[in-house]
Amino acid sequence: MTITVIKNADVVVAWDAAAARHVYLTGGDVAFADGTIRFVGKRYDGPADETVDGRGRMVMPGLVNIHSHPSSEPLNKGFLDELGSPALYNSSLYEFMPILRADAETVPDCVQVAYSELLLSGVTTLADLSVAHPAWLDLAAESGLRVCVSPMFRSARWYTKNGHVVEYEWDEKAGQAAMAQAFDLIEQAENHPSGRLFGMVCPAQIDTCSEGLIKESHAEARRRNLPWQIHAAQSTVEFHEITRRHGVSPIQWLEKLGVLGGTSIIGHAIFLDDYPRVGWHSRRDLALLAETGTRVAHCPTVFLRRGIALDDFGRYRRAGVRIGLGTDTYPHNMLEEMRHAGYVARLMAQSPRTLTTTDLFEAATTAGAAALGRDDIGRLEAGTKADLVLVDLDHPMMQPHRDPVRSLVYAAAERAVDRVYVDGRLVVRDGTVLTMDYPAAARRLHAGQKRTEAAAPGHDWAHRPVTDYSPLTFPQG
Repeated sequence: MTITVIKNADVVVAWDAAAARHVYLTGGDVAFADGTIRFVGKRYDGPADETVDGRGRMVMPGLVNIHSHPSSEPLNKGFLDELGSPALYNSSLYEFMPILRADAETVPDCVQVAYSELLLSGVTTLADLSVAHPAWLDLAAESGLRVCVSPMFRSARWYTKNGHVVEYEWDEKAGQAAMAQAFDLIEQAENHPSGRLFGMVCPAQIDTCSEGLIKESHAEARRRNLPWQIHAAQSTVEFHEITRRHGVSPIQWLEKLGVLGGTSIIGHAIFLDDYPRVGWHSRRDLALLAETGTRVAHCPTVFLRRGIALDDFGRYRRAGVRIGLGTDTYPHNMLEEMRHAGYVARLMAQSPRTLTTTDLFEAATTAGAAALGRDDIGRLEAGTKADLVLVDLDHPMMQPHRDPVRSLVYAAAERAVDRVYVDGRLVVRDGTVLTMDYPAAARRLHAGQKRTEAAAPGHDWAHRPVTDYSPLTFPQG
């Protein structure tokens, strides 16, 4: 057993158990061994096999990301930055994302790029919501991340034949088979020798899953003591589709199915019944989320691109809704996502007081940990996992650092992340990922994107070249 001690850190974001909050500890030490934190405080005087000089550094808990799509989203850079279907309320979900998809050769490169970006932005635990792929568990283990393997399954696929009507092709037997495969994969993850993989149950979207699939998956998740997550209230199209089918909002439909609650996470939950653009008559959804203890995975960046925003993070918190953060899209940069969450909340509320950096940091650490059913991550305290991040306070973009977490979130972001440890293992050093070849994966991803662009017209209802709907910034000479 090797004991590592970070000595004399300028700042430690430590956990005050009595007050149940993070606090700034100046001149602190952090000791860990065998994947577990043994000491957080001042003047550690125990044994040490390795000593890390903490001067000029802030030590903080690794960030917890509860919603991400590593196997697909990195490919979309340059495709979806300004793209949304004008006749589908500016969503890109239904017309474009199904045709701009990675081939099997490209998926591992997508994953390695996303995992690398996450580590570089201080993420140590990730909920990976992907369609099952052969290399998943190996890549997750090799990355060094603590990965919540979350295989998505559904009863139907969505598509459009004209760019303004979304249709659904149903195959409930295939959905049941995919759910069974998901549970098998989760079991493999939880028995993986790395000890860092665990699982979550993920029926993909409220509008693509049958009533039976939603209820059965939730019941089985409860039986296995697993968290459960579904995309819901994520688009105007989906809101109107659920009200057309069932006469109630998406959140109220989930309530009728009995699947809201403290182990459930709603991916996005933007289009509640009081969201202005849906024009619905009830005003129950926000209170339902709070009363049932249902969690929300908030991922602002992907929606900001489409002119859509949660209304607003601070309002949800004041209502009692528990919110964690995710990186639904590229770049998989959790620190930028935190910044965007803060800015968009203040914009929607028209007030800088709607939420604080304290709220954001809690969402990215302890709230995310609780959503995934973990009480051993997201904070620096003796007995928790040795998942921690060292931030370079001497980096020019951290200066001045009167309040170092604010300097990190609102200015420096990943540029100041110096070291990352997961389970006590060093996985990032001097701002470089040690477990994966990030630059090589990114180069291969570029080649994969060219293949995707060439294949896209064959999947498109109108057989358009990609440049028709996603032109380059400047014409090529």
